Order: sequence, then C-alpha cells, then structure tokens
Amino acid sequence: MILDALQSVMTIFLLTAVGFYLSKKQWFDENTGKLFSNLIIKLSLPAFMISNLTTSFSRESLNNAFEGAGAAFLTMIVTYVIGNLVATFLKVDKSRRGLFNVMFALSNTIFIGLPVNTAVFGAESTEYVLIYYITNTLFFWTIGVYGIRRDIDDRRIAFLSKKSLKNIISPPIITFAISIVIVLLDVRLPKFILSTCTYIGNLTTPLSLFFIGITLSRLNLKDIKFNRENGAILIGRFILAPLLIFLLIRNMDMPLLMKKVFILESAMPAMTQAAIVAEAYGGDHKNAAVTCMLTTAVSLVIIPIYIILFTIAFK
Repeated sequence: MILDALQSVMTIFLLTAVGFYLSKKQWFDENTGKLFSNLIIKLSLPAFMISNLTTSFSRESLNNAFEGAGAAFLTMIVTYVIGNLVATFLKVDKSRRGLFNVMFALSNTIFIGLPVNTAVFGAESTEYVLIYYITNTLFFWTIGVYGIRRDIDDRRIAFLSKKSLKNIISPPIITFAISIVIVLLDVRLPKFILSTCTYIGNLTTPLSLFFIGITLSRLNLKDIKFNRENGAILIGRFILAPLLIFLLIRNMDMPLLMKKVFILESAMPAMTQAAIVAEAYGGDHKNAAVTCMLTTAVSLVIIPIYIILFTIAFK
C-alpha cells in the first residue's frame, strides 16, 4: 500500500517536472501558464465535473456531500480566525493582514489538490474533491476577498462586490449546480456527451501539474525571504488546517474516502488566486506570489508524508 501511494506521488512529481523542464527550455512561458489556467477553469474542469458528478453522485450521496461541505466551511472559518490571531501576535502589517489570513486558511484545491487526490485515491475521490473545492471557492470570493480589499482600503466597503460575484458565478460553480440538478432529476445524459466530457476532463490533471511546474520554474531563490510570517503560513497550511478538519470529522457519519480527501485537501499549499486578487486591488502581490510558490515547493515534501500516514492509519 505504501509503495502504491509513493508511486502515485512519483507520477505527480514527474508530470510537474515535465512542466518545469519545458518551461526552462522556453517551450512554456508565462502566457502558456495563463492559457493552461483558463483551459482548466473554463473548459476541462467543467467537463470533468459533468462526466464525474452525473455518474458518481446519487440523491442519497448528496446528503453526505452537504454535510461534508458544512464541516469544511466550519474548518475554514476557524482556521481563518486563528490566522487573524496569529497575524496580530506576529504584528503583521495591516496592509497585508487579510492576505495573510487567506494564505493561512485556504488551500489550492484544484491545481494541486485535484491531481494529487485522483492519483492517490482514484477517480472515485473526484466528487469529494469538487465539494471541497466549491466550499473553498465560495469562502475565498466572499470572506477572503473582503479581507484582502480591507488591506488596501480600510474604509467601510461592501462585503460583496460585482467582481466577487462574477468570480463566484464561474464556469465550475455553474457546472456544479447544473450537475446537481441533473442528479436530482435523475436525468441520463447521452453517451456521446459523457464521452466528450470525459476526454476533455482528462486534460485537467496533466494541465494542472504542468501549470505548477511552470509556476515553480519562475521561483527565484533570491526572492525567498523566510521569516516568521512564512513560517506561520506553512504551519497553518500543513499542520493546523488538516488537524482541525481531522478533529471535526473523525466521528462524523460520512464515507471514509471523503474524510481522507478533505484532510488531504486541507493540507494543500496556499491559493494562487490570493496573489492574483492582491495584485488586482493594489496589495502586496509580489510577496504573496513568493509565499504561494514556497508553499507549493514545500508541499512536494509534505504530501508524501501525509499519504504514508494515511496508508498506515487507514489500513
């Protein structure tokens, strides 16, 4: 079992390494990374959702889904609050406190979380990954983005902006809602539609790992300034968040696979969108980008450790 888990991790490493190598060879550049990101969010991930959710979900399993989403959301709230307390203790500058909280509490659920879980737990983990992803996304574009905006403008601002709403109502969220309706109405999609969605959806994992490889290839070691803030974010991402969700769901009546997926998803690196949003609102996006890439690099060491622990704990 441990050997199988390690081989799954090696697959992830190799695909990431291909993206890294081709980026260094200048086959891939920054625009390629943006293209892959758009392809994933606007095309392959929605297709992936349709092909998986409509065939793996049932009316009965939806109850577990909503219960799991509630547990995930509660964990994110607690982690976010703890992050704010840590930021106060470390005297993080108020101009980046909301950004700190987001990177402390929220994880990269798709670009790393999805390929990691499907490689380790198989395609049956997809539905649980997507539940966590939806919860993480809703939290980010509401509470998370509100905090980042408060970093730049501490005046009274609206909790939700038009831009935030636009990002909440994104292709993956819309597709998720449509898939749930299809399941509830017990609609059977034609085989040719499911096959097409399957082929396109299968692009999600390799494109995601190529994207991470491109991101890591731009990491300049000279830019990394390891300090107390980065150390706290690493602890929040890889120790505190998974520990909190483990304590919350360990005695809940939910599938074991969902518990494993949620714990692993909570231990993913910081969201890359945090740096993008910080740049859009005039925040400290450069340090945020470095922190995101740092947590991504560290995750390549942490993820195998979690997988081995799962293999030992859940025999």
